[in-house]
Amino acid sequence: MAFCGNCGTQLKEGAVFCHECGSRQDAGAAPPVKQTMSNQAINTPQAVQSQPKPNLPSKVDFSIEEKEMLKMVKIEMQNATIRCEAGAMYYMLGNLQIESKMPTAGGLLKSMVTKETAFKPTISGTGTVYLEPSFGMFTILELNNEQWILDKGAYYASEMGIEVGMWTNKAVSGLFSGEGFFQTQVSGTGKVIVVSNGPLEEIVLNNDKLVVDGSFAVARTAGVQFTVNKATKGLFSSWTSGEGIVNTFTGTGKVLIAPAANRYVSLMNYLGSIYTRVLAIKNN
Repeated sequence: MAFCGNCGTQLKEGAVFCHECGSRQDAGAAPPVKQTMSNQAINTPQAVQSQPKPNLPSKVDFSIEEKEMLKMVKIEMQNATIRCEAGAMYYMLGNLQIESKMPTAGGLLKSMVTKETAFKPTISGTGTVYLEPSFGMFTILELNNEQWILDKGAYYASEMGIEVGMWTNKAVSGLFSGEGFFQTQVSGTGKVIVVSNGPLEEIVLNNDKLVVDGSFAVARTAGVQFTVNKATKGLFSSWTSGEGIVNTFTGTGKVLIAPAANRYVSLMNYLGSIYTRVLAIKNN
């Protein structure tokens, strides 16, 4: 039995042409194979799977801006976390969250004897943070696996690579120096924002001694020894010299001092003293 090789019609015996389509036939042609959906390659669109966004590297950038005589700390964050003093956040923009955890018993003790609060909130995420402005000065202190001792109230903010703790001064030094028995200790690697009444000057000690008449030494490296001494060898000489007790820093390391308050802080202090005198006169 023969079939048309073109249309598949059964041919009459001995037919040279198909009586349906007219195609010339070869003797003994086999019927064509009809293709079905089962033996055809079916191209179906593949489901598009959403690729997870890659985690951006953590990055923190501190800068100091001046607006209308006030200094402000600007922090640009990318998938990062910073720590600051309670109430220091002024405003922030972006996907950022503030979290404040209950301090330890040691943290509560530290807050009782220093000017810093026990609660140090953290800000996490990506965005821009501005801290509370001040008439004082802000300094970005960068630590490289170092340990610094800060004056009371000098700590303002830091990266998470910085551990914030407490430093205990000797009894006599804490009593007469004006620095207090306890100061803030910062250690590790990262940046710390230090606040002061005026611009900081760096004093480098190489097995040397620095004598300061006042409490304007804002920070020192842990290798520098801090003591309180008489200005002169004799007690009477110290009294008559007009210097009395002085703060002494000895050893090898760095000391940051703010010997002069800036003009805005000086003006605020002056106006504050006038206000205090006016109140005293009014009350009398």
